[in-house]
Amino acid sequence: MPTPSEAVHSIATRRAMRRLLPLLGLAYFMSYVDRTNVALAKTQLEADIGVSAAAYGLGAGVFFISYALLEVPSNLVLYRVGARAWIARIAITWGLVSAAMMFVQGEASFYALRFALGAAEAGLYPALMYTVTLWFSQQHRVTVVGLIYTAPAAATILGAPAGGGLMALDGAAGLQGWQWMFLVEGLVTVAVGVLVWIALPSRPQDARWLSPEQAAALSERAAGSEPSPHRLRGNLKRAFGRPVVLLLAGTYFVNQLVGSAVGFNLPSIVEGLGVEGSLSIGLVTGSMGVAILAGVLFFPWLHGRIGNDSGLIVLCAVAGTAAMGAYLPADSAGARYALLFAANFFLTGTLPLFWSVAMSRMSGLMAAAGLAFINTVGLLGGFFGPMVFGLIEGRTGSDRTPFVFVVIAGLAGIALAALLKRTVGREDGAPPARIPAAVAD
Repeated sequence: MPTPSEAVHSIATRRAMRRLLPLLGLAYFMSYVDRTNVALAKTQLEADIGVSAAAYGLGAGVFFISYALLEVPSNLVLYRVGARAWIARIAITWGLVSAAMMFVQGEASFYALRFALGAAEAGLYPALMYTVTLWFSQQHRVTVVGLIYTAPAAATILGAPAGGGLMALDGAAGLQGWQWMFLVEGLVTVAVGVLVWIALPSRPQDARWLSPEQAAALSERAAGSEPSPHRLRGNLKRAFGRPVVLLLAGTYFVNQLVGSAVGFNLPSIVEGLGVEGSLSIGLVTGSMGVAILAGVLFFPWLHGRIGNDSGLIVLCAVAGTAAMGAYLPADSAGARYALLFAANFFLTGTLPLFWSVAMSRMSGLMAAAGLAFINTVGLLGGFFGPMVFGLIEGRTGSDRTPFVFVVIAGLAGIALAALLKRTVGREDGAPPARIPAAVAD
């Protein structure tokens, strides 16, 4: 029988999930749509304004450079001003820049606007994860993060066909189809930012739909028992230099390298399977979202049954790499599609487990800085993945040859995941670090 305090916390957690997850998920949904809709426009950008495959790969990746440069500063501002104001600001500015993608005239403007889009969106994902650390206890975080990750799954399922449909407006009002896509989806994101400003409380104590007792229960359980310093000075190693933090960053780098290399080229890969027409390509590309959705729901469920999040991360790394390796010799379009489906299931399914491991090892300012640092390193993988894929594709004329690079990266990811599992086990067996009072204050 749960104690009264446990019952209060359980009720408050359910309320927080119902109120927060739709807002956080909607913001993440639109960020994923606006970040990846350029993949649908790849062939049209080349035909209409001369953006080559190599230039596209660089432009797709340069987004992650500006995002990475501003990631940690953005989350430090978030820590000061609160989630409501900062997530709303991010959504509104990136929506405006995304809409401005309709004005691309050539490779230079393509690079510039993709760079600006990354700067505008910088900090969103770690801001979402940091918000989770303020509201939810560690036992609920795998589930919560898994539910947040249904947003990119839904964005893949719905966003690709919607983008394909908008591109079918080609010629309407004198605009190209890809211009309609960028304009409409960017303005929808601005509206989401306004909604976040109106409806998202920054912390439990700001929520009118919680009683003071419920807000206190959420904050107390979310904070955990390990103290967190209140400033970075003197704590840089704790935030950025611990072995487990570095291994988390390296593992995420490879995951994003592989995921972005394939994801930003998925519509053209689908086209190479013999699918024709913007809407059909969007529908088939969107079906990969079913794999993502299955992964982010299945692995949190499995974790709830057997635990061992770091062991499951290793399993996903091995299985995802095996699927990519089997893609290379596969002959039939059906087999290649099935292997891409399986790879997406494992590559994305691992992420709720990954962020649960990360969030269990930091709180407060250390969470704001540390989660942003890990995401920054991952974003560098997001830059190099599409760039290298595009260079290999441009030189070989094949969209299959770049999968050799993807498989090699996946093998490195397996090694890092295994080291992460070992390091997590060692850290869990060590006594908690003590923070000197002079540093914590």
